[in-house]
Amino acid sequence: MKLDLTRFIAAAALFSSAALAIPAAATAADISGAGATFPYPIYAKWADAYHKETGVGLNYQSIGSGGGIKQIKADTVTFGASDMPLKPEELEKAGLTQFPTVMGGVVPVVNLEGIKPGDLVLDGATLADIFQGKITTWNDPKIQSHNPSLKLPDQAIAVVHRSDGSGTTFIFSTYLAQVGSDWKDKVGANSALEWPTGIGAKGNEGVAGNVAQTAGSIGYVEYAYAKQNNMTFAKLVNKDGKAVAPSAAAFQAAAGAADWANAKGFYMILTNEPGAESWPISGATFILVHKEPKDPAAVAEALKFFDWAYKNGDAMADELAYVPLPDSLVDLIKKSWSENVTSGGKPVYAGM
Repeated sequence: MKLDLTRFIAAAALFSSAALAIPAAATAADISGAGATFPYPIYAKWADAYHKETGVGLNYQSIGSGGGIKQIKADTVTFGASDMPLKPEELEKAGLTQFPTVMGGVVPVVNLEGIKPGDLVLDGATLADIFQGKITTWNDPKIQSHNPSLKLPDQAIAVVHRSDGSGTTFIFSTYLAQVGSDWKDKVGANSALEWPTGIGAKGNEGVAGNVAQTAGSIGYVEYAYAKQNNMTFAKLVNKDGKAVAPSAAAFQAAAGAADWANAKGFYMILTNEPGAESWPISGATFILVHKEPKDPAAVAEALKFFDWAYKNGDAMADELAYVPLPDSLVDLIKKSWSENVTSGGKPVYAGM
């Protein structure tokens, strides 16, 4: 599998172009954020369009969900970003509130000579065994049983995983804990893990790059990274026993039954959802802000940006195979801003 480095660099530069458009002396209106790499491509695209329309810049550090959570708790950025939703009790303790922005999917990507995107089929148990180091060669009978028509090589599997605190890892490991025979007890589900095998790489970008450069490798990335760079993804057998390919429609199918209205603090996990068309490693990505911010004007600017994105960013999200949020959920989010993000008893942002 060959990674189109030109496109990869261009995709990464898309955000940079928005950041570089900010004047050297940043103004009070410019927005600062840090965290998840999972939504980096869409935040970059939104930021570029928003800056062109409003002149307001966005300085977003794509450092992983763990870093984003740490920075917002330390109050060094206006907002944090995480693919791992914080539980209501943790939000309360930290004085934070969270809300989702888009939904997407995590996909296994491989570098196997002669294997095209979607050729390889895996189920969850087999995937868990590969990332635990129980399955070590590509022609293992468990892999071959799902791929009777493929001639798989007698080649060592090189596992690539995240080295940083990552919401992508949280989504991926949550799925493996649901489907692997002993993953939950031996490895667990979290944003950072003690991996049984493999090499670590920083960010979705790092995993994508390592897989591209390593023959016989397998890793996991947010789908936009795989799509933009023509990476070879595997199909997965979902909860209904159907082999499905990742797509916006498959992520939407997984999210279709989500009961956001009763999800306290918008805490929602979307892995291993039922449905013949559902992609089994789906998830939302979240923004974290302080409920009583020290700089209400900065948070108001951040919420204004995300309000603009909800209204104007769906087509851009579609282009990158993210799933825009339904209007009913956006209404709930805006209501939560009015109720939860306040200064002096009044909402910091009244809406556009």
